Amino acid sequence: MFELSEFEEMYLKRIFEAHFNQPDAIVKTTQLAELMDVSPASTTEMIQRLANRDYLTYIPYKGCRLTSLGFKHASRIKRREELLKILLTDVIRYEGDIDSVACELEHNIGSDLEASIDRMLGYPERNKEGVLIPLVDRNVIISGKNALLPISALPENVNSIVELIISSGVAIKTLDGAGLSIGSEIKKVSDKYYCDGSEFKFSRELSFKVIVRVNN
Repeated sequence: MFELSEFEEMYLKRIFEAHFNQPDAIVKTTQLAELMDVSPASTTEMIQRLANRDYLTYIPYKGCRLTSLGFKHASRIKRREELLKILLTDVIRYEGDIDSVACELEHNIGSDLEASIDRMLGYPERNKEGVLIPLVDRNVIISGKNALLPISALPENVNSIVELIISSGVAIKTLDGAGLSIGSEIKKVSDKYYCDGSEFKFSRELSFKVIVRVNN
C-alpha cells in the first residue's frame, strides 16, 4: 500500500462523505473540486494520481469512485475523525474548534492509538448527531480481571470497583452524596448500571470519567 499525504487522504475522505450511502456512485470532478476548494484541473490531476495507486476508479469527463482499497482507507480516516470529536467533546471538554482539531489529528494517529481511543470511549457506534461511525477492522477487547476502563466500556454482568473519578472536587462531592464514590461496586445489567446494588444513571459525559477496575 502506498503512503498517502494528508492532502491525498482528505480527497479520499471527501469522496467518502459525498457518497456515504452510495459508495459505488460517481463523484463529479467539479463537485469534488468545490469540496476541496481547489481548481477542477488540480482535482483531475489528483484523481489520476490516486487512481494509479488503486484508491480510485477514474471515469474520464465524469469523475471518480472509490475502489475497495480507497473505501477502506477513507472509512478509517472518517472513523478516526468521529472518535476524536467524541474524545475532544466528552472527555477532554475542549472548547476550541473541534472540527478543525479533529481533522488535523486524524491523519497522525496509528491503528493502536485508534483502538485505544475506541476502547476508552466504550466502542461507540454513532456520533453525537446519531450518524453511524464507519466500522473498519474493529478489534473489541473484553477486558480481563484487574483491567482499568471507563464505565462506558464496561461489559455486561461484570463486577467492578470505582478506582478513579476524573472530575472537580465539587462534582465528586455531589456524586458522593448521590451514592457514587471511590470503592463503589458497579455492574451493568441489561444496559442499566447498578451502584452498590441500586440503579444509577450515568450521563454520557460521566460515563467516560468514572474509571473502574474489573474484579471478575
